[in-house]
Amino acid sequence: MCCFSQPVISVNATNIFARPDDGGRQFLAYSMTFRATKELAMVLPLPVQLGTDEKDVSFIDLSIYAEFFVDLERGFPPPPVQGVKSRGKSVTSLSAHPLEVVRVGNFEASFVPAMKDFSRLDERFRISDKAWKQLPAYKDFGFAVFKLKASSPKVHPMAFSFPRRDLKTLFFPTVHIHDGEVHTKAEFDHTLYCQQSEHEQVTVRDWRESAGNAGKFMKADKSKGLILANHHCYQKKMLGNLPNQDTYVKVTT
Repeated sequence: MCCFSQPVISVNATNIFARPDDGGRQFLAYSMTFRATKELAMVLPLPVQLGTDEKDVSFIDLSIYAEFFVDLERGFPPPPVQGVKSRGKSVTSLSAHPLEVVRVGNFEASFVPAMKDFSRLDERFRISDKAWKQLPAYKDFGFAVFKLKASSPKVHPMAFSFPRRDLKTLFFPTVHIHDGEVHTKAEFDHTLYCQQSEHEQVTVRDWRESAGNAGKFMKADKSKGLILANHHCYQKKMLGNLPNQDTYVKVTT
């Protein structure tokens, strides 16, 4: 699902949308419901281009489209259709000044360019060094950090775009850290969605395809550019005890 800076009681109904964007970037939207006893942060590791600065990630306010994922689900009515059609630099050093905090709808967000920059965040919103040591693959990732209040367990979708490192893949942050520890397997309650761009196609052989173009079930004009009305969407369910790792989808031009 995601990584939390403090233990959570539960996390459910995670939805993630991804789409390649022009200029080697990627759109990502994320929502979930959670229960916690204290203020905390949700941290999404991102495979950004090396040298990405804290201002290179653009946060998108979807507070006007809180039903973003409700509408996406409408594109995949039951009963499930069996099968889908396949369409067919060096790191910059940063000063120790506090990271910029951006108001995005009902919460605050920051982009942490590298692990060492977590020291520039309030301690309540950091993941422990012990946990990161168990995930060495993230040593050169960047991190989107969203500050959440325990009293607001249901939040509107969080969204942003970032410069993706590997132009041949689309990234979904599905690794879990819910109790300060990294477990080999974790309980998943995910629905992943993706869409191709005007110039890039996604490889989705085991994903469901929407019943029509996104414009038939999405309010594309409220999505701040995330949704392309004239393209289909794709859906994949991830449920149960699964390997605790991120998800990648192949992208071709």
